[in-house]
Amino acid sequence: MLEGLPPHAPTHVMRLATDESRARALTELLGEVFDPAETAVAAFEAEDGRTWRLEAYFAVEPDEDAIRELARSVIGDAIDEARFDTLEGADWVRTSLEGLPPVRIWRFLVHGSHDRARVRPNDLPIEIEAALAFGTGHHGTTSGCLAALAAELKQRRPRRVLDVGTGTGILAFAAARALKSRIVAGDIDPVAVEVARANARLNGVGPHLAFYVGAGTRHDLVRRGPRFDLVFANILARPLARLARPISARLAPGGTLVLSGLLERDVPGILAAYRMQGLALRRRSVREGWATLVLRRGGAAPCPRERR
Repeated sequence: MLEGLPPHAPTHVMRLATDESRARALTELLGEVFDPAETAVAAFEAEDGRTWRLEAYFAVEPDEDAIRELARSVIGDAIDEARFDTLEGADWVRTSLEGLPPVRIWRFLVHGSHDRARVRPNDLPIEIEAALAFGTGHHGTTSGCLAALAAELKQRRPRRVLDVGTGTGILAFAAARALKSRIVAGDIDPVAVEVARANARLNGVGPHLAFYVGAGTRHDLVRRGPRFDLVFANILARPLARLARPISARLAPGGTLVLSGLLERDVPGILAAYRMQGLALRRRSVREGWATLVLRRGGAAPCPRERR
């Protein structure tokens, strides 16, 4: 799980090995207190199945004493075990994700270069090395979107796909692998788009991808031409609320919209915003406390809920 967007030039990191409940509580606390553009807090289960590893990355030097006092109110003296370090040009994302296993969702296998041997003959592999953009498959929002894509592909084959806020490009690559068709993917962050382009070349899907740098749907690649049969927007609650109208306007009749980057508390407000655009909830899943919503235009439908 992760709160905030990874800062591009982190200078300091706080590391703590603890249990799941404390890791979740501290992740949420730090995510609420600090600017999400300058601080990222990630928590992952360790291989022993009991320990959770929490890492908080800061773009500016943090006040160690203040953070310890703040955290003490939530996790008690466990915060005394936290270690603060200075980053000296390290590849911080690669370090933070070192040792994490591949992620398998249906036929999709998201892996690093060290796990190429785990790819099966019928897999749709996506090789993603940790980089300065969000999206490695381990986060509940990304895996939730991949599961939504798998469910969509079992029912039909979308002709036009849009990935808003593409990050590393993982969702766009998954769609390109499965559909062998042109996918439009964009991000407001030029660094993210640069990373996604490199990942597309690495995965051999470059010819299927059309990238843009822009906020939401503000680009000719999105606004011109037919509307999209499948749209992903795995970002955060506030921008998703602001983008309800422009994103919905680019969804084709009968198209599917997949939204994530949402805590469970965000869901009612987001559903209300998109309901006003004529979209209805078809399916909802929750992974690691993060919700993924699958919507379509018009009509009420049963909404089975998956929780992991």
